[in-house]
Formats: sequence, C-alpha cells, structure tokens
Amino acid sequence: MNPIKIETFTRFQFASNPTFAPDGQSIAFVVQYADLKDNNYKGDLYLYDCAKDRTVRLTTAGDAKSYVWTSRGTLLFPADRDKKAGRGGKGSGKAGEGAGAAGEAEADGSAGTGGQEEFSTSYYEISPRGGEAVKAFTVPLKGNGMYRVDEDRYLITATVELEKRAVGKDEAFEAVDEIPFWFNGKGFTNGLRNRLYLYRVSTGELTPVSEETADVSSFSVRGTKVLYKAYPWTDIHNLYDGIYLYDMETGENKCLLEKDIRRTGMIGFWADREAVVASSVENPHGNGKYMDFYTMNLDSGEMKLLTEYDYSSGSGSVGSDARLGGGRTVKTADGSCYFVTTRGDSAHVYVIRQDGSLEGVVTERGSCDSFDVQDGHMVVCGLYGDKLAELYLDGRQITCLNDMSQWDVRPRKEYSFTAKDGVSLTGWVMTPAGYEPGKKYPAIFHIHGGPRTVFGTVFHHEMQMWANAGYFVFFTNPRGSDGFGTEFGDINGRYGTVDYDNLMEFTDYVLDHEPDIDKARVGVTGGSYGGFMTNWIIGHTDRFRAAASQRSIANWISFEYMSDIGHTFTKNEQAAFACEDVDKLWLHSPIRYIENCKTPTLFVHSEEDYRCNVAEGMEMFAALKVLGVETRMLMVKGETHELSRSGRPRNRIVRMKEILNWMDKYLEPETAGKEER
Repeated sequence: MNPIKIETFTRFQFASNPTFAPDGQSIAFVVQYADLKDNNYKGDLYLYDCAKDRTVRLTTAGDAKSYVWTSRGTLLFPADRDKKAGRGGKGSGKAGEGAGAAGEAEADGSAGTGGQEEFSTSYYEISPRGGEAVKAFTVPLKGNGMYRVDEDRYLITATVELEKRAVGKDEAFEAVDEIPFWFNGKGFTNGLRNRLYLYRVSTGELTPVSEETADVSSFSVRGTKVLYKAYPWTDIHNLYDGIYLYDMETGENKCLLEKDIRRTGMIGFWADREAVVASSVENPHGNGKYMDFYTMNLDSGEMKLLTEYDYSSGSGSVGSDARLGGGRTVKTADGSCYFVTTRGDSAHVYVIRQDGSLEGVVTERGSCDSFDVQDGHMVVCGLYGDKLAELYLDGRQITCLNDMSQWDVRPRKEYSFTAKDGVSLTGWVMTPAGYEPGKKYPAIFHIHGGPRTVFGTVFHHEMQMWANAGYFVFFTNPRGSDGFGTEFGDINGRYGTVDYDNLMEFTDYVLDHEPDIDKARVGVTGGSYGGFMTNWIIGHTDRFRAAASQRSIANWISFEYMSDIGHTFTKNEQAAFACEDVDKLWLHSPIRYIENCKTPTLFVHSEEDYRCNVAEGMEMFAALKVLGVETRMLMVKGETHELSRSGRPRNRIVRMKEILNWMDKYLEPETAGKEER
C-alpha cells in the first residue's frame, strides 16, 4: 500500500450535491478535484443512470461546480466561458446546490465589489445524453444560487451593492460604515447584500423578491409561493432573521415574523398554508439551546410547538478535511420534512411528519453530507468508514470515485470512558504506520473546531498523514461538542473549564491505555476553537512538548471587535460583552496566562481570515517571543478561515509541511527528515 503523504489529497476526487432528475431515472452530481498547476479546484458534472447502473461524465472543462435540473430534463450550470460577459467583472455563480422540484435552497452570498450592473452570470445547458453545453441565457447579476420554479422561471440569489454605498467608491481606499463590514471568505462586504430575484427566461424580466437592504439566507418554494428568511439592515446585522412570504403571481410580500424576535433555523413548506420552522425561545441556555420544531400558519404567522428536539437540524458537523462541494441538507414534501442532523459522532438523515413524529432514515455511522429524496427513493452523498464521499442509493453504494485500498489508511481504536464531571466521552487513537508493539512512538493530540462540531469515524486526510509519518494520533469530543444534546454542548461562559478538563482527562486515559506512546513526546494542535484551546493549554500546562495553534482566538476583548461575527458570537459563547464585563472576557482569554507558557508553539493564520483574525495569532506569537519561548508564525496570503479544508492546494501543502516540520523538530519521530513526507 502507498503511504498517505501531504500531497495525497490532490489525488482524490470529491463528490457532492446529488439530485434526482425530474423523471427520477437518473441522478446528477458534482465531482471536484485539485489542480496543482492552476492552484485551484476544478469541478465537473456527472450522471448516474439508475436503470443501467452506470456513471458517465458530462462535462470536462472543470468549470461546472453546481447546477439545476430544468423541467425538460437537461442540466443548467453557471460558467465563465464568455469573457465579454459583464462590464466590471467576470460572470460567476452557483446554480442552486441541491435545488429540486420540492426542495429548499440555501442563499449563500459571495465575495466581490460592485453592483449588479457591473456583473453578469451566464448559464449553460447540457443534455444528460451528452454533447456540448450551449449558453442558455445571461443574467445581469453576480449570481450565487439558482432554483427552478417552472419551465420559464428561476429564483436567483445574487450579491448586489446598495445604491447609496456605490456612490464615490474608489480603488484607493475602503470606507466602512456598518458592522460586519467584512466576512470570512467574502472579503469586505460593506454595502453588499444577498438579494433574491425572480427571473423569467422568455422575456429576460428580473423582479426583486426581497427588499434592497435585506440579506437572504434561505428559501423554500411551493407552487407560486416563496417562503424565505432575510435580515433587512443598514447599520448593524444582529442575530435573528425575519420570515417572509412572497407570491410570484401577485407580487405580494408579507412579513410573517419580524427580525430579531426569535431564533430560527431551517424552514420549509409542507402544506399550502403551513410551514415547518426550527426555532427556539428564551431559555436558560440562550442560543446554546438546540432548536425545536414548530408549525407556522402562513396566513397569520402564528407558530405552535410541534416537537421538542435536542440536536442540530438542517446541517451536519462531522469534521473532515477531505470533502469539497455542497448540496441539499433539507427537503420538504407533503407532510414530511427530511433533514440532516448530527447525533453522537455522526450526521444522519431524519424525517419529521406533520403529526410531530420523528424517525431516523437508515444511514450508516459516519457523515451524510447531502441527499435527495424522490418517489420513495433516497440518494445520499456521504463519508462512511475509511472511504471518501461516495453516492449511496437506498443504502447501496453506486459510485467508486476513490480506491482507498491502495492507501495505508491507519485503523482507529475507539475508547469510551466516564469523565470526572460524569459525562461519557468517546475518542479514537490511530497507530503509526509500521507500528511495532513494544516500541515507543511520539503522538499528536488533535482538537476540533466549533466548538459545536464533532470528530467521528470518517476519513481525515491530515490525521492519516500524521499517522503515516510515524505518529500516534488521538482525538475526542469534549464538552461543548455537537451531537450530544444542549446540556453537553453548552459551555457559554465556561471556555477553558469543563472542556479543558475533559481534554486533559482524555489525554491521561490514552496515555494509560497506549503504553507505546512516549509521554515525553506528545504534541497538541487544533484550529479555530481548537486553536483557542491550544492557546489555553500552553498557558495552563507544560505537559506537551510542542504545539501548533491554528486560526486561533487569543483575546476575547479584541476578538469581539475584529471578527466578522465577534459582535454576536462573543456574547453567545462567553456570556458577556466587553462593555458589560471586561474582566470575564479577560478571564477566559488565553493571552492572560501567557507568562505560564513554556511550550514551543507554531502559529498558523490566514491573512484574510476575518473569522479569527490574524492579529489573534500575532498577539500570542509576539508575547512568546518576548518571553523567550521558542515560537514561529506562518501567515498565509490570500487565504481565509477555511485554509485547512478548502484553501488553494499549494497553500494547503505549505501549511501541512510547516505543522509536520514543527512536530518533527520537537517530537523526533524516526521518520523525521525523510524526503517527500
């Protein structure tokens, strides 16, 4: 078998976004892959023929990463093939990931500057029987999502600029007058909004659905009605979207729930005059409470509790750096709503009925990343076992894009134990390649982000790479993680307390049960929340011989005002704003304990990470440097908070090499210094 190396991820193919054709006889999906030469990712459309049990590739240009089915059974996708399209920039867009005949679409704004007149998006049509794609139409918008309403009409979400903000713009400066004024992965977003439009192909008519100042986050369609969530704003974007109902025939736009009234999640029609809404109201856990299911009367806007639910709804959170692409995670039909939910260490599909009954759709332990249901059949794109994402039709695997048998995928041992605070914890240990019992090896402890995400049994490239490089690798889900209920997941105002205890107890447990780990050669790393916790750990113990803190938080006081979500996330996670209790924020800030640090620490940040700003890492690095602690900082240009998962391929390679070299330097595995790690 071949060892899993840093560059191995560039040899994988990543499936996503499966949807049934209107007649249910075939399934379209997207396959993406890394292109080292161009330092980006290419994507093409594929088709699975259900009757022939055969997969064919429809496009080869590498520019088809999303699509929708037309009512004629052809595929429509956005692509930048006409360089003359648009006066101020390239055509770009996403054709509704996972959009189908009775589904929902997530409205995801994209980066850029300039208003709708400066951009256009061209859509190409291709037959599932093959042949060349032909341009179908061009929309004078910077589109980022599309949903088919009928043969002639489409709903399009697009990034547009408020008219009053466009006046006086100059390339020499960036003026901001609202918060957030930037957003991770989108750059400076001051004055930009994600707006919903209705487009008629036959006439080219473009009708705004949402108001000019509103950011649209998601929508659902039934007949002539559009149910959508949006947040109208001009100065400060706070927490809770409003819910609106638009009639495509009359143009009537009715507000059913005003913004900032109550927290809501996924929405969807399941009857003409009734919708299902995930929502929560005031409770002791605040926004840490998982959302229950409500019915919403679409005439009055009245909401009634249908079923209590103590898990996530509408998305999965199983961590992996070996996936690309999106897809549907919610779909409603008459009387039923299917949704992805994280329960335990896995993401499954569940269904809730109008009578309030809940049932789990049979999916394996692992991660359902996206799905579609039609005519009693379900297709899932999921990561299961040691496989990358593949498609499964009614539980049967129908694609095999990656032959994982050729790679030395290291097995995982699963451990469960009861922590001192009484909660049950599960974690895993990977053995190093060429493992010989009785021989001593170094180890790396990996802490996930979130904190409301989970590690599970799915393939994780970087951890496999570390194990192939001669390390034990161990990881777990401490208090604060997703999948185990509100009480377990709520650490609001307690960062660095119960979660830290869980992590240290798991470390003790692993070292007691894995005698071949050299206790003097253990490193720790993590990103985002895992970066915060790495910073916290080095200020509270010197048990780790090396640390690599990634996209971290060092100072909650500075984070509140520098992160794109700081003005809401800080209160939600630390139970206070700086103006309310600056001492509490300081108490939970790793930088407060910097004088205790002795661990050699590498800091990795992206210069365009507006979630955990590069300044957070700079604070820690500079402080350690002054204290004389061995440290180094890597700042990756042009990357965001997503560097480890979807950053440019060559930049991901640089990042992984830096971390591995740092661990090699201080933990000294036998393989250290070997070429082509």
